[in-house]
Amino acid sequence: MVRKQSRTQAPSEPLPERGPVESLIYWRDPKKSGPVFGGVLLILLALTYFSFISVVAYLSLFVLSGTIAFRIYKNIVQAVQKTGDGHPFKEQLELDVSLSHDKVKEVSEVAVAHINAGIVELRRLFLVEDLVDSIKFGVLLWTLTYLGAWFNGMTLIIIAWVALFTLPKVYETNKTQIDANLDIVRTKLAEITSKVKAAIPIGKKAEEKKEQ
Repeated sequence: MVRKQSRTQAPSEPLPERGPVESLIYWRDPKKSGPVFGGVLLILLALTYFSFISVVAYLSLFVLSGTIAFRIYKNIVQAVQKTGDGHPFKEQLELDVSLSHDKVKEVSEVAVAHINAGIVELRRLFLVEDLVDSIKFGVLLWTLTYLGAWFNGMTLIIIAWVALFTLPKVYETNKTQIDANLDIVRTKLAEITSKVKAAIPIGKKAEEKKEQ
């Protein structure tokens, strides 16, 4: 007798584990991502209308008023109920908020490495080591002049913050379609770049020097 093989659906692949920052960006827990996204967005919007000092001062006053009110409320409750719960922020006061020397050193080393790599790349572009790359860099700078004319710095920061919390999730949801379109764009750009380099003698010389 021929046994009928039951078709079983392959179990969906579990989402990869991510760090706390990536979990916020990918909205793994909306209860955490929502307040972070909304709180920072409100602060950025406030900075567009008020000075940095005013925003920091009002925000600090708001937090201080809340903690003082909560401390007074807990003292009244303890006095009425005659309990000795102690300071309401005892756990927070006992938390170690000092920076670790190893962590600071690690972050500093990573930052210095990125800065050095950026300096080397800028030197390569400004001194025209590769003509095509320098031309593309020039086109990017020319585009940024129009971008700066349309938006101010704070508006760009707000757009970047919104994009940080939307684009990664959109890409994760539509990864297959986006990757297919990106491959087409990369292929076209590679063809155009190769044709430009083939038409420019300087580009050929630079490639020959790299191969040697």
